Amino acid sequence: MSILEYNGASIVAMKGKNCVAIAADKRLGIRFQTVSCDFQKIFPMGKKLFIGLPGLATDVMTFANELKFHTNLYNLSENRELSPKTFLSMVSNFLYQRRFGPYFVEPVIAGLDPKTDEPFIASTDLIGCPMVTNDFVVAGTCLEQLYGMCETLYKPDMQPEELFECISQALLNAQDRDAYSGWGGVVYVIEPNKITKRELKARMD
Repeated sequence: MSILEYNGASIVAMKGKNCVAIAADKRLGIRFQTVSCDFQKIFPMGKKLFIGLPGLATDVMTFANELKFHTNLYNLSENRELSPKTFLSMVSNFLYQRRFGPYFVEPVIAGLDPKTDEPFIASTDLIGCPMVTNDFVVAGTCLEQLYGMCETLYKPDMQPEELFECISQALLNAQDRDAYSGWGGVVYVIEPNKITKRELKARMD
């Protein structure tokens, strides 16, 4: 078993029309033993920028704190908001620097460009190899199930409400088929003028 699967996670991000959504489960486990059902896996890194971190729970918290520090440093030194594309480069470089003793996380990035409000989603592996897509990205222990659900439900240019419904159904139905993740979910829908956070109820068995 990979160390990335030790604590369990499922994270998905999707593009809509002038909006993006990112969703994650809430379970923290040690393999099949559940420790908590309210573990944070999605972290805000800017006004319209979020990162989801599946992987080893200790590295998730450490890496999120490191990224927040470097993001704040960038905002202060450059005197402007960090764009999602620049943030992806930062994450990629940060992980590649540690490639011989890596953080066991596979980040999923979702956000809107601060100037143009263009939707952006991307992911990297644990040594920082980036992947930018135009539809959806998935990560975590129920990768195959999430791919199947997203390929079935996703369609381009969804409105925020439709995007929320699509990403919620994909997450809930995928994690029902994975013993390492689940126990509820949280969804962020990022629009140019607002960010909506919703909690999802799921099976607790």
